[in-house]
Amino acid sequence: MLLLLVGVLSGVTTVLFGFGGGFVTVPVVIWANAALGTDAPTVAVATSSVVMVASAAVAAAATRRDVLARLGRSGSLLVLLGVGGAVGALAARTAPGQLITWAFITYLTITIGDVVVRKGFVRPVRTAPEQTEGSALPRWLGLPIGALASFLGVGGSMMTVPLLRRSGLGMHSVAALANPLTLAISLPATVVFLLGNPVGTAGSTTTLLGAVDVRSAALLLAGGLPAVVILRRRPPRIGDRVHAVGYIGLLLVVLATMVVSTLR
Repeated sequence: MLLLLVGVLSGVTTVLFGFGGGFVTVPVVIWANAALGTDAPTVAVATSSVVMVASAAVAAAATRRDVLARLGRSGSLLVLLGVGGAVGALAARTAPGQLITWAFITYLTITIGDVVVRKGFVRPVRTAPEQTEGSALPRWLGLPIGALASFLGVGGSMMTVPLLRRSGLGMHSVAALANPLTLAISLPATVVFLLGNPVGTAGSTTTLLGAVDVRSAALLLAGGLPAVVILRRRPPRIGDRVHAVGYIGLLLVVLATMVVSTLR
């Protein structure tokens, strides 16, 4: 039941913030796979990647064509995001679980500090109705963004959303553009996570396909995909500044959850 409810929450955050579910699914999958010990973070990141592929694909498919047109000249960026996603997934499969957990917490803390302290996120410093995504995200950033995102299991929105926001785009456009970018990262990462031998199977009843917890992924998607479809058809009306503050608030909740669960 908890996984289903978190799946609904991941679907909501996919539409509202472009998260693809990574922020909310990683902590709960770590909890659900506590019996795996130090392998739990790796399984959580891999499972989150599968969830993000499905939810981001559905959300991107339902996005208005004029919004997606901003990605029209970003082919090389998408390729580099995908390459980075595969590299980060390979690293996550071999990295110690505690390293992934604390890297997640550290980068989340840095992101919160950045969007709160620096100008241009809560209230854009300028508007850019004709600005393309490619000019907001330099192509060379594709590789490091993709690698770090897939290593942490967050789909890239933690990095792409603030950058797109500071280019002058509104939160609705930013969240919509984050979904195809998340898909570019998480699709090759998922392939890597599905390949190879299962991790941490000794003494555990978790059903793993590669490093992916199949049961948790199915429950999360069962809750998340209907939420994505419903909210894409009837998007909520949220003020731009409230939308931005909500993004920060959700990051704070996830950070607190991760810190508490790690220190217990």
